[in-house]
Amino acid sequence: MTGIPAGDIARVGVVGCGQMGAGIAEVCARSGLDVKVAETTGEALEIGRTRLFNSLTKAAERGKVSAEELAETQARLSFTTDLGEFADRDLVIEAVVENEQVKTEIFQVLDQVVTRPDAILASNTSSIPLVKLAVATSRPDQVIGIHFFNPAPVQKLVELIPALTTSEGTLSRAQLFAEKALGKHAIRAQDRSGFVVNALLIPYLLSAIRMFESGIASREDIDNGMELGCAHPMGPLKLADLIGLDTVASVAFSMYDEYKEPLYAAPPLLQRMVDAGRLGRKSNSGFYTYG
Repeated sequence: MTGIPAGDIARVGVVGCGQMGAGIAEVCARSGLDVKVAETTGEALEIGRTRLFNSLTKAAERGKVSAEELAETQARLSFTTDLGEFADRDLVIEAVVENEQVKTEIFQVLDQVVTRPDAILASNTSSIPLVKLAVATSRPDQVIGIHFFNPAPVQKLVELIPALTTSEGTLSRAQLFAEKALGKHAIRAQDRSGFVVNALLIPYLLSAIRMFESGIASREDIDNGMELGCAHPMGPLKLADLIGLDTVASVAFSMYDEYKEPLYAAPPLLQRMVDAGRLGRKSNSGFYTYG
C-alpha cells in the first residue's frame, strides 16, 4: 500500500491501539506517514503493539508487503502512553471505546497538547455526535469524524462526518487524506447517529439477533440464509461477532436515544451477552466460539 501525501498531513497520531486503533495506525504507516500511537498503560500499549506488528507480519507472509516495506513500515511507528507527545501531529485520530465521556475527555486533552494551529482532531466514532466532541475543544472548526471499518487495512470505505462547526477546509483536507494518502473511498455523512453505514446495518443485525433470540432459526441457518441466499460475504451473527457485540450494543443505544425507533433498541439477549463479557471475536466468545 502506498500513499500520496495529503497536503501538509505527514505526522499522524492515533489514540487507542485496540482492534480499530491498531488497524488505523497500520494503514497510515503503510501509506508512508509518520505514526505515533498512544495507549493508557504500558501493558495496553504492549498488547496493541503486538497486535499491530502481528498484522503486519501476516501481511508480509501473504505477500501483501515485501520484507523491505515491512521494515520501513515498522520504522514509521512509535508508541507512547503520554498524549503530550502528540504536540507536533498534523492529524490525530481518536479510536477508543465508544463512550461519549471518555472521548470528550480525550478531545479536551488533545486540544491542550496538540500545538499545531491547523491540526485536525478526528474521531473514529461510529455513533456519537461529532458536535459534542467539537465543542469540547477551542477549535471546533477543526474537529471531524473519520470513521474506518473493520478490518481497517482491508476495508476500502471511510465515512467523513463533519459537525455543524466543521469548516469546509477541514472537510476537504480530511477527504484528501482519506482518498489520496490512504487510498480509501470516502463518503460524506451528516452528523446523525449511525451516519450512513450503521444506520442501515445495525437494524439488520438487531433483527437477526431477535430472530435467534426468539427461536425462529438457528444461528447457522440465519447466517447461511444471508450468505447463500443473498450473497452476503458474512452472515449477520458472524458479522456482529466481528464488529464486537459491545460496539453493536453501543451504536444501537446511541441510535435509539436519538431517533426513539423500536427497531434500534438492543434486544435483551445482546445486553446480557455484553454483561457476561461475551463480546465476539475480541473475547473469543459471542454467538460463536473462537480459538
